Amino acid sequence: MALSWNEIKERAVKFSNEWAEYFNEEADAKPFLVEFFNVFGIYSKKVATFEHRVKKLDERDGYIDLLWKGTILIEMKSRGKNLDRAFLQAKDYLHGLKQHELPKYILVSDFEIFKLYDLEEGNIVEFKILDLVNNVQSFGFLLGYQKKVYKEQDPANIKAAEFMGKLHDRLKEIGYDGHPLEVYLVRLLFCLFAEDTTIFNKQQFQDYIEFRTNEDGSDLAPKLQELFQVLDTPSEKRFKNLDEQLAEFPYVNGKLFQEILPMASFDSKMRKALLDCCYIDWSKISPAIFGSMFQSVMNPKERRNLGAHYTSETNILKLIKPLFLDELWTEFENIKNNKNKLPEFHKKISQLKFLDPACGCGNFLVITYRELRLLEIAVLRALNKSGQGFLDVSEIIWLDVDMMGGIEYEEFPARIAEVAMWLIDHQMNMLISNEFGQYFARLPLKKSANIVHGNALQVDWGNVIPKDNLSYIIGNPPFIGKKEQKPEQKADMERVFVNIKGTGVLDYVTGWYLKASQLIQNTKIKVAFVSTNSIAQGEQVGLLWKILFDIYKIKIHFAHQTFSWSNEAKGNAAVHCVIVGFANYDTNNKSIFEYENIKGEPHELKVKNINPFLVEGKDITVENRKSPICNVPEIIYGSFALDDGNYTLSELERNEIISANKNSDKLIKPFIGGRELLHSEKRFCLWLANAEPSEIINNSLIKERVELVRKWRSNSERGNTKKLAETPTLFAEVRQPKTNYLAFPTVSSVNRKYIPIAFLSSEIIASNQLYVLPNSTLYHFGILTSIMHMAWVKYICGRLKSDYRYSASIVYNNYPWPESPSVKQIKLIDEKAQKVLEVRSSFPNSSLADLYNPLTMPPTLIKAHNELDKAVDSAYRTAPFTSEANRMVYLFELYEKYTADLFTKEILKKSRKK
Repeated sequence: MALSWNEIKERAVKFSNEWAEYFNEEADAKPFLVEFFNVFGIYSKKVATFEHRVKKLDERDGYIDLLWKGTILIEMKSRGKNLDRAFLQAKDYLHGLKQHELPKYILVSDFEIFKLYDLEEGNIVEFKILDLVNNVQSFGFLLGYQKKVYKEQDPANIKAAEFMGKLHDRLKEIGYDGHPLEVYLVRLLFCLFAEDTTIFNKQQFQDYIEFRTNEDGSDLAPKLQELFQVLDTPSEKRFKNLDEQLAEFPYVNGKLFQEILPMASFDSKMRKALLDCCYIDWSKISPAIFGSMFQSVMNPKERRNLGAHYTSETNILKLIKPLFLDELWTEFENIKNNKNKLPEFHKKISQLKFLDPACGCGNFLVITYRELRLLEIAVLRALNKSGQGFLDVSEIIWLDVDMMGGIEYEEFPARIAEVAMWLIDHQMNMLISNEFGQYFARLPLKKSANIVHGNALQVDWGNVIPKDNLSYIIGNPPFIGKKEQKPEQKADMERVFVNIKGTGVLDYVTGWYLKASQLIQNTKIKVAFVSTNSIAQGEQVGLLWKILFDIYKIKIHFAHQTFSWSNEAKGNAAVHCVIVGFANYDTNNKSIFEYENIKGEPHELKVKNINPFLVEGKDITVENRKSPICNVPEIIYGSFALDDGNYTLSELERNEIISANKNSDKLIKPFIGGRELLHSEKRFCLWLANAEPSEIINNSLIKERVELVRKWRSNSERGNTKKLAETPTLFAEVRQPKTNYLAFPTVSSVNRKYIPIAFLSSEIIASNQLYVLPNSTLYHFGILTSIMHMAWVKYICGRLKSDYRYSASIVYNNYPWPESPSVKQIKLIDEKAQKVLEVRSSFPNSSLADLYNPLTMPPTLIKAHNELDKAVDSAYRTAPFTSEANRMVYLFELYEKYTADLFTKEILKKSRKK
């Protein structure tokens, strides 16, 4: 009785593993070939001859290692020998064979590499011995099966996504849409993957379409419907007269093919699109990637940037390694030689449960499961050191896909995630098969990952995986800022942050932080999320982390500081992210991963505690503050015109107004915002605060602009703007200092070592794109342009894209200035600050942007700043600061001291009032 393909695969795995251990020059070809034929249930001595003598072209005798007349000639060589020469030698033997003895195939091998030549078609199949299980169908001719033409396959990549996109679009065009279309495509994806990964026989799905359906595609839909039904039916319950080709498909189960879908409809182009998908090698793609790729296919807007939306394995490992994986591997290394503890450890990892409450297509779950299965293989390898093997490998594989759970807002990626988990499980089972010499596949599917289709901010996470069973929460929730949130997402945030004031400014991801913190109360569950770095910067820190620290007693266990989260897809804009790992209990093992280059690799720092800015320090937050915590001048925005652009003038417009009326000159002032300050660009404005009414009336060009401002403000829907129409000659918000002042750009590039600031005359009007510091001195300039202040800016400041977005209420007002600088220290800072200004003035043709560009910053300016930095550092303390982290620890301690003093003063003030 002929063996089934599954039985052949089991024998192939066993044969490969046994012979992989005997690679040496003395390996004997005959027993090797006897066992090779036995894989296929063929008794080689009955069908073939060994050491078959033949006359070569030079009339000398040659000996063929094995000849099965009319079928195959096999030539074996010692390991590492040239197989191309072996093939030429085998072809030389053909001269001495009779016509009916000529083989259709030649196989050459060095016991490790197999090269099978199809002499009729000219095709070559090459693989290593451990991959025999994936290539047994190539030897179907040994069993008398009709020869199949295996078309050259391309790796499944963006091309596969494009083909599926065409199929998706056409099905949608004909009206096959919504839920049925999504389930239909998921089923097709499974079949395509299955025939290239030994779940199905090789090319089984492709053959069914090619040989059982019409070229015009007219009967493809009912044929696929029939196949889906077969895949959902146990072998013993199938029709007895079922088509032989259909009957060979395995029973899949897993409810993937259970739902009865509406009948689709295909044409010749759609059939070709599906076959084009079949011609791609799906075994070459990771289930962690293809899901997100095909999610993009379903969205035409995203399809232009295919591949941009999946999370790279490298970035996933950044999260799972410090969360649990490194710890588990360390534990394994410590007990791997202890046969008593290994089973306990194996049981421990098999009982772990994971939840990704924003799982998308399951990337995090797939990679997590894969890494745990690799750890399980290491455990089994350690248990099998004697090499005796296991009686039944299925009995000792304890990890299964039901240890994973997820929540996903959209149905299609949720279903993809479920399938991706089955596929990675099968890949790991194949690895186990090769490792222990027993073919093992989990068919029919009995367990599945619990992927819930729903809104994670509304779903009870405990219903996905019970809290008592849950071990870890992982993932990268949606990157949606406050301005990008849709009304329903804002409603979600209000539900999650119920009765908590000020949370309207929070990013959407913070909802996941709060729900996770609520769930893990009084447990050992650990959490780690990837998030945009805004949750560890600016005003969000004081809102979110105060809640997490004070109400939910959260402790941060590890953190990746800002890094660039991107992949290689064309046009994919990198997102600046952080990773935060936390729990409801403390640990002595805390790590911060720092990045010198946000696109590079991090280095790990062991620390005592991690604060919400993801640097070492106590669990304190920095909140919005109306005035500085130190005795320094208040910082304010420049003036705001609210004029529809009518008071802002280019140099040309300024000259035109002055040419028409020379008395206009005193009504026009230089007007500077952040761009003008940094790039020395010229801009002007009408400044009519002190203008005589007659000066405006007698100047037609100015009068026209005033009238335009009045009309524009009058037509506004905002009440405050309408009221401003009563004073059209004034800026809406006038904050121009009456003395010289220090100007500070509100936004500056993170590439600059220092934010460029400058002293300006009171005759230069500062726009609201500048912060202004009236009554400022060289001392204030020196502190604010120091490396000490920049360390504070880097960690406290919010971001506009990747640039620093300076804030008065968060950054400046909370900045801890030197505690009690001496007159001598202040004087030294004044001198060094003046030196910086003098060096800058020696480059009159260079803008501040030029002077502070890391590439072009003059050495003399670098030296002047270094001397200023030393002077500022010495005003803080005598001991040098050895690192940026060292600075932040000191600044947070000083901040804590200042704010504690303020709290005490406030209490005393209130008690006096009483």
